[in-house]
Amino acid sequence: MVPVLIAGLLAMVAAVVIGPKFIETLRHRNLGQQIRAEGPAAHVVKQGTPTMGGLLIVATAVVPFLVLSQYTAEALTVLTVTLGCAAIGFADDYLKLRRRRSLGLPGRWKMILLAAVTLVAAVILQQTAAFETSIYVPVAGWDLDLGFLFYPFLFVVIAGTVNGANLTDGIDGLAAGTATIMLLTFLAIAGISWIRSGAPGNRSDVYLDIATLAAALIGGTIGFLWYNAFPAEVFMGDTGSMALGGAIAGFAIVTGTEILLLLIGGIFVIEVLSLIIQVVSFKRTGKRVFLMAPIHHHFEMKAWSETKVMVRFWIVCAILCASGFALFYRDFLKFVEH
Repeated sequence: MVPVLIAGLLAMVAAVVIGPKFIETLRHRNLGQQIRAEGPAAHVVKQGTPTMGGLLIVATAVVPFLVLSQYTAEALTVLTVTLGCAAIGFADDYLKLRRRRSLGLPGRWKMILLAAVTLVAAVILQQTAAFETSIYVPVAGWDLDLGFLFYPFLFVVIAGTVNGANLTDGIDGLAAGTATIMLLTFLAIAGISWIRSGAPGNRSDVYLDIATLAAALIGGTIGFLWYNAFPAEVFMGDTGSMALGGAIAGFAIVTGTEILLLLIGGIFVIEVLSLIIQVVSFKRTGKRVFLMAPIHHHFEMKAWSETKVMVRFWIVCAILCASGFALFYRDFLKFVEH
């Protein structure tokens, strides 16, 4: 597990060291966040805060991984999804900055591009020895072969996770902190699978490679969080939130834990559901269930400080991730080759 530790440490140190110069460059180029007028009033003061900080996460994570990687198809699948989603987020951020308003890439174009990322990931995934089109449902013990429907399912997993991560990125440190906890969970899943897989060559290289990428992303995100904690000096933008969402979805896919993503990515699920409930309720009854959606804004409107919302969401995220890992340990380890 030495490459895992080195990748995480290098990424974190690089992000912390490079951070000030990176933020200054963003500020010098006038790459500041555009705040939505309909958002919480307290967020107005954040107008102009440097954004696109996701570039710092991606750059500091990818370089150590590429140096230490064994280039397994599974890890490259996750990397492809991460970089593909980061590119989509970058385009969205760029358009927002160019137009000087909070509307960037149209939603339909995001979906089309996410479908393209899914297609590329599926092609790479098919090169893996353990590729199959079935998903396992824990507790129920169902092993469902989706056949051709597995590919639309991959799109739902990637697009749903990416959009959930994007919605969560609304409070200083919220998206970065919850994503770190989720990535730590997948690092634990890859780590215990590596231990259980036995001798080298018996998929142990795959799990080690996955763990190395997870550690690198954790290091880069923690380094970014150093400057993103309240009051944030830099925002990750869609570049960062979509990259992290793509990475989390990718890890779920290559570890065969897509269903567990409902728990591990539970905060994203809650954020998405809160927005859906709000929209449906308002359209049908003219009434709002929450003071503002997504739900983290609801608590802001109830006079919770950003730090209070952030920490409590981190706690809920940790509980959900621990539950997801417990189910993995109970129901999924039997699929790890010995």
